[in-house]
Parts: sequence; structure tokens; C-alpha cells
Amino acid sequence: MTERSVLVVLFDEVQSLDVTGPVEVFAGAARFTGDPDAYRIRTASLDGGPVRTSSGLAIVPDTALDAAAAPHTLLVPGGSGTRAPDPRLVAWLRENAPRAERLVSVCTGALLLAEAGLLDGRRATTHWVATDLLSRKYPAVDVDPDPIFVRDGRVSTSAGVTSGIDLALALVEEDLGRDAALTVARHLVVFLRRPGNQAQFSARLAAQTAQRGPLRDVQAWIGEHPGGDLSVESLAGRARLSPRHFARAFRAETGTTPGRYVDRVRLEHARMLLEDSAGGIEEISRASGYGTPEAMRRAFVKSLGTSPAEYRRRFRPHPAPAPDEPAADPTPPRT
Repeated sequence: MTERSVLVVLFDEVQSLDVTGPVEVFAGAARFTGDPDAYRIRTASLDGGPVRTSSGLAIVPDTALDAAAAPHTLLVPGGSGTRAPDPRLVAWLRENAPRAERLVSVCTGALLLAEAGLLDGRRATTHWVATDLLSRKYPAVDVDPDPIFVRDGRVSTSAGVTSGIDLALALVEEDLGRDAALTVARHLVVFLRRPGNQAQFSARLAAQTAQRGPLRDVQAWIGEHPGGDLSVESLAGRARLSPRHFARAFRAETGTTPGRYVDRVRLEHARMLLEDSAGGIEEISRASGYGTPEAMRRAFVKSLGTSPAEYRRRFRPHPAPAPDEPAADPTPPRT
């Protein structure tokens, strides 16, 4: 078996879960899959001394960064320590990160990569609280604020803390296969189901909550009735407003149009049913308000780059075949 070295960069005020989440995934791949040499994990700080995480925990690294060999995977976690990083750490990354076969950041670790010039010209993401900062401070980076992780060639970036686990599972699947990643996910009691282009927020969290009671009630009704009549005219009637006034007020108070909000809720509902139910594609398309499997397929391909059947195959562990479900689509999901 091929041994893949993983070097985790440590620094003061690092987010502990950004470190331990991915490390547990890689260690689990070696522990639970019968391949003890799958990954060799080492941690390193600038001088080899202990670091204190943002939560106050102390981590003792294995070595100093300058003493570490070039790894297969270099993992850069986030944390408040990325906001004013030690210039020596940035310089080390600028010089040494290109030697790694795979470069990975978790959360605001993307700020360190960007400061070192390693994200210039690349698509990247980070925790939602830092996407504006990343975009504003590093205009050469193509910042995508929505996905939980983004892969651009040899460089992968992820959003908030738990998304580092999702990205690590995706890397294990790439290295060792889907069964190995599923085994690790089960032992960690997480699901191997979140694609990289899944939004950092659900549809209802991504939009602002309306200030006015009637509009909040409409938002709640949409979430509870994705298969209902969600036309602007119908929703405006529920809010006791004219369609034009309703559409203007809804956008002003939620930050999105009624149509886009409905599209997000329906897509989210369909994804949930594909992941958690044994219903057929036709049944799910009706329950989610698409009406036909073809309409749902078009929505999935447009938003996710994959069909509903392929989405279910990839992100529902051991799905039971539904009676009207078509064969898996060869189109791979965008990540």
C-alpha cells in the first residue's frame, strides 16, 4: 500500500477542531480500513514548541517546520491566529507549500495560503465570516462564499470547522475509495453525504429573516409546503399584499427574490429526501414542487452539476434502489 504523509501546520491561536477533525479522518483511514500505512501524520510548529489553541488547549507538535520533510498533503488549519500571522510562518508556506503534492486549508487557513500567494488565480472558499475579508484583501483569489469546500487542482480549501472533516473524507475517498471513506465516516458517526458544493447555510439560514410578521409567516409556509403553489401571486395573497409590493418587500427584507428563495427551499427539500428516504425520483419531484423528474433533474444539474439519481448514489450511504429510479447518471458532481 502507498503511504501518504500528512503534515499539519500548528501556530498559536489555531482552531483545535480544524486540526483534530481532519487528523481523526486520516488516522481513522489507517486504523479502520486494514491499511495501517495509509497515512503517516505529523504536526509541526515554527520552532517545534507547543502551541495554544484558540480554546486554550495546548498541542505539542512532533517537530519544527524547518525539520519536516516535504509531505504528500500539507494541511493548514484556521483560527484567530490567521488574522495577524507570524511573518516567518507565511514565508515558510510561500517557500515550502509548493513542494507538497496536495495543499489543503481548513476554515480561515485560507487566509494564510492567500497571504503566501498560494491562492492567486485559484477558486477558493473559507468560513462565511471571512469570505468578504479574503475577497477584499486578496483580489487575485476567486472567492466562492457558498460551498463547504472547493477543490482547484492540487489546492483544496474548506469552510467552517466541520467542513474540514467533509473535505478530509473526500480526500480519503479519492485516495482509498468510497468504501474506505464510508468506513471512517461510520466510525466517526458522521455521514459521507455532503458534496463540496453544498451551501454553508440551509436555504432558510442563507436568507435573512423578514422583519414583518406576514413575510416571516410566508417564509415559514414555503419551508413547510415546498410542493404547494409558491407563485408570487399565491404568496402575496398569504401576506395580504399586491404581488408587486410583496416581491419588492420580500427582497428588501430577506436579501433575495421570492423565486430564488423558493428554488433554494425546493432544492434543499429534494436533497434531504434523496439522502434520508427511499422514495422514488418521481415521488420526490412531486413532493418538492418540481412536478416532474425532468424538471427536478434540470434544477439539480443547474445548481449542483449532477442528476438526482447520481446525487443519491454518492451521498446516501447504501441507498435502497427505488422502483422508478433511473440508472446512475455518469455526470460527476461539481466540486
